[in-house]
Amino acid sequence: MTRSAAPRNELRIIAGQWRGRRIRFPADTTIRPTPDRVRETLFNWLAPVIRGAHVADLYAGSGALGLEALSRGAASALFVETDARCAAALQAHCTTFGATQCEIVRGDALAVLRGARAPKRSPFDVVFVDPPFDAGLWSATAQALAHGGWLSPAAYIYLEMPVGHALSGLPADWHPWREGKAGEVGYHLLRREPAPPISDTTSA
Repeated sequence: MTRSAAPRNELRIIAGQWRGRRIRFPADTTIRPTPDRVRETLFNWLAPVIRGAHVADLYAGSGALGLEALSRGAASALFVETDARCAAALQAHCTTFGATQCEIVRGDALAVLRGARAPKRSPFDVVFVDPPFDAGLWSATAQALAHGGWLSPAAYIYLEMPVGHALSGLPADWHPWREGKAGEVGYHLLRREPAPPISDTTSA
């Protein structure tokens, strides 16, 4: 007997305390969830740092990235989502899972980052940036994150974009750490590494 495929608007938590729990989101939206195998790879990369981390899931959509982080031991998660139905679904999941460490902000991620509505928790140790591909928001989001005091000194930033899209317009202290591709999706994990202080090499 073959198992029926999961609905297109349903995902499962891969690992952690909520392993196997379902995440559903409105079917008639333009949400493009991060593929399961990409999520698994990403969280394998983040395994050494995710427990106890404060994370932000910008352009949250289904909330799969932030919920997966919480399942694996993240201390808190901020979700930012413009769609009222998706934000409500996220709130329902957090309530069902008993996740009191969630903060859900309905609104535009750039407006939030630029101070229109400051969340309670920052700086963040891990930030997920997965905007709609046709919006071209990676650079603007990166600059807003970098200049708003949102990031911890050694933060990790995840960017998801079309394969072949150039990593351009990013802050100078964001350095590529891991990357991969799955079909038409390119995914990149960067690490914030402040430049070392310039040493004085002049002799007396």
